[in-house]
Amino acid sequence: MIFGSIAALIRGLCIDLCGKPQFVVYEEPGQAAVDGLIPWNAMVLSAGQDEDNETMVDCIRRAYSEWKKTEPPIEETGKVMLPSCVALCDNNNISAFFWIDSDFDAVQKRLVEKDASPRTEMIVREEAVVNTHTRAEVLKNRIVLVTGGAQGVGEEIAINLAAGGALVFIADINLEGARKLVKTINEAEKRTAALALKVNVSDEASVMAMCNTLAEKSGGLDLCVSNAGVLMAGSALEQELEEFKFVTEVNYTAFFIISKHAARLMRLQHRTAPRWKTDIIQINSKSGLEGSNRNGAYAGGKFGGIGLTASFALELVEYNIKVNAICPGNFLDSPLWSDPEKGLFVQYLKAGKAPDAKNIADVRAYYESKVPMKRGCTGKDLVRAIYYIVEQEYETGQAVPVTGGQIMLH
Repeated sequence: MIFGSIAALIRGLCIDLCGKPQFVVYEEPGQAAVDGLIPWNAMVLSAGQDEDNETMVDCIRRAYSEWKKTEPPIEETGKVMLPSCVALCDNNNISAFFWIDSDFDAVQKRLVEKDASPRTEMIVREEAVVNTHTRAEVLKNRIVLVTGGAQGVGEEIAINLAAGGALVFIADINLEGARKLVKTINEAEKRTAALALKVNVSDEASVMAMCNTLAEKSGGLDLCVSNAGVLMAGSALEQELEEFKFVTEVNYTAFFIISKHAARLMRLQHRTAPRWKTDIIQINSKSGLEGSNRNGAYAGGKFGGIGLTASFALELVEYNIKVNAICPGNFLDSPLWSDPEKGLFVQYLKAGKAPDAKNIADVRAYYESKVPMKRGCTGKDLVRAIYYIVEQEYETGQAVPVTGGQIMLH
């Protein structure tokens, strides 16, 4: 097993014991491996790296039972004792350390200080009545991945989810842009609220590496927002095949790749946290619900994404993974639309998609006139839908329109 997978299993155990998010950070043992030094109070996991998942799950649970015997019993009910450090030992050789806490900055502090003192956590129990305070913290300390998060709609999603208390991994092929956004978010939130990862969503090896790095840095994944996408408008009679393939590869095939590897990581957590629910959300489009004139590559990929969403939902519910899509209306104020050279206003003016439009202002007015609420969609509109999907534990396989009434439910 790779260390990211082991981190996810350890995280799952801790979540299962206390019922709330945890963070697990992988550390190479360094000099400790040579000296054979294991921090006092660390939980010792005796297992080889090549163990299969089920064997590793049993090893982790046995290790926790043995570790718990060495700690003073908790007299107060409603609390549980959790380890802060797990030492992975293979034939008495230290292979890795995993540091654990309920807050990302706290776990980083433990790693630096080598503080393996046990933690006492309150156990979160399900309430019969909806708690409005809990609703406001639906994403607090959740580990979130946003692909295509360095700019545009993805940037707005990342900023909003970080403001909601999540740790957001901003994954983008534009690593420099992701790093700049991370700096902005962390300064605004005054904590480590975001981290940057480089990924090419249409390259499976790149996605695999990203998911393992994410797991090593945080322990797992609670919410995957598959947002990366491209749009190249063109007539079915004129568009080049290479353009069609490129749009389909990013908007359709990449959603499969992202879902595959995000779900594998979530399934690992499920093995040790069977009651914990996780989410995969595709940022789709209203074009995935009604088609788009002279924009077939984009709409076709989005239609396909809804088919994948429904199919993945049926399969992954076994692991408490919910899969849904959000179908927003047009983000008229985003760079995608308003860029003076490559924006959709320019593309659609050239393609003649807005009847009788003479300029960009005419194109915008045409698209606003099609919306009952007379405006484009915003990042806040979309993020509210994300909150709904994550909080709603009894829904999966849905395509949720956020279109100002332009597309209505049937």
